[in-house]
Amino acid sequence: MHHRSWSLPLASTLLACSFFATAEMVRGEERLEARAIVAPLLTGSRNPLLALTIHLEEKRTIKRILAQSSATDLRLDGPTGDPTTELVVGSHRLELSGRLAADADLLAPIELDFDGVEFGDGTILRAPLQHRFLAGHAIHRQGEHDCHTTRIPAIARTNAGTLLAVYDMRYNSAKDLQEHIDIGLSRSTDGGQSWEAPRPIMDMGEFGGKPQKENGCSDPNILVDPSTGRIFVSAIWTHGKPGTHQWRGDGSEPGFDIDHSSQFMMVTSDDDGKTWSQPENWTRRLKREEWYLFAPAPGNGIAMRDGTLVLPTQGRDAEGHPFSNITWSRDGGRTWTVSKPARHDTTECAVVELADGSLMLNMRDNRNRTDKGASNGRAISVTSDLGTTWARHPSDHAALPEPTCMASLISTGEVLLFSNPRDRHQRRHITIQASLDQGETWPAKNRRLLDEGRGKGYSSLVAIDGETIGILYESSRAKLVFQKLPLATLIR
Repeated sequence: MHHRSWSLPLASTLLACSFFATAEMVRGEERLEARAIVAPLLTGSRNPLLALTIHLEEKRTIKRILAQSSATDLRLDGPTGDPTTELVVGSHRLELSGRLAADADLLAPIELDFDGVEFGDGTILRAPLQHRFLAGHAIHRQGEHDCHTTRIPAIARTNAGTLLAVYDMRYNSAKDLQEHIDIGLSRSTDGGQSWEAPRPIMDMGEFGGKPQKENGCSDPNILVDPSTGRIFVSAIWTHGKPGTHQWRGDGSEPGFDIDHSSQFMMVTSDDDGKTWSQPENWTRRLKREEWYLFAPAPGNGIAMRDGTLVLPTQGRDAEGHPFSNITWSRDGGRTWTVSKPARHDTTECAVVELADGSLMLNMRDNRNRTDKGASNGRAISVTSDLGTTWARHPSDHAALPEPTCMASLISTGEVLLFSNPRDRHQRRHITIQASLDQGETWPAKNRRLLDEGRGKGYSSLVAIDGETIGILYESSRAKLVFQKLPLATLIR
């Protein structure tokens, strides 16, 4: 297999044909295969569009790419970067790429019409294919803003319509706690079209005389109280304990002491996320002393229709075993009640209020690490009494496959939306799904694949308005990407 890279003239003819994800054309023993690469097209960047395979029976020189697109500067790329256009006998793998403008509208699909390639002797190999891509905005690429990696996205819309994205700022590496990690924030006041640069809003500095790498904060959750506009961002803080992880062994231990147990931390904002309070330690208010760990679940909390604030939470019990539950407040966040566990051997979870006023908790299940069969899937429980009692939902372990990963679930009222890497084995195929029957079923016709590639796979959904949804996720193309799409494109 040979690899090349070219920048070639384009054909001007726009083909009229249906939209296909793959195409193949054979001319004698010579063949051209084309497949659309499903991934976010990042604004202000060159992006791969098509994967091409050319099989040749004689040496040829490529003259033109027969393609047209709303992306610009189309060219053929290969890993070697060799600029020659001469192809020897055999098979060649190439990519068609294009550049997307920095100000490209995130709601405008990028269309591509591809017909094939023309060689210098006038021979044409055709593989007609049309595809519509979605644009995306890279909030962070590795190494930007003096930060090695951003991870663990959470996003919410404020009363003023501002989008707030929070996440781990992992300065030294992609490593989990314990490390030098702050909770970062980016704001968007134009519906996600543009974003402010990342900045930390929860930073424990060198607390207790220990270095930053022993005062890491991670796994943020964001909750907006619509009645007051107050914004809550919670996270877990580990003090000391280098080389440990809060979910393993003695990375977090029973008790309240900061030298032994990871801490449940909170910052708040009352000015639309412009300024933030100093971190406040809620560990003694929420955690049971015998538990090894109690922490917010990354993602977003909710306000119920009656004003009750609900945080999805998680922890390790007195035996060190994981569980998922909720923590709620009926007085605007002054006091909080921690519910009973919804399920054990589960962790990161997302909560929504259903049409009947009950709460659904959608959970990452550790059993899925080994269960790759028909029973692989998200654990789903419901409660009608704020977590005093729980019942398994009919869709439990039946509707939403996962590779064991954080996921997102939100409600727009009549429609539930869910995002995760829809794959039992790997964190790939980031997909948004819609349920029109309160989570009973998730039909294939109501799915949208956003990114087929492999990434870390965490995601967080937000309703931007009544017609548009947004998603912040760990993509195959950048550490954190924001995309948005009309809700109607998910409803069939």
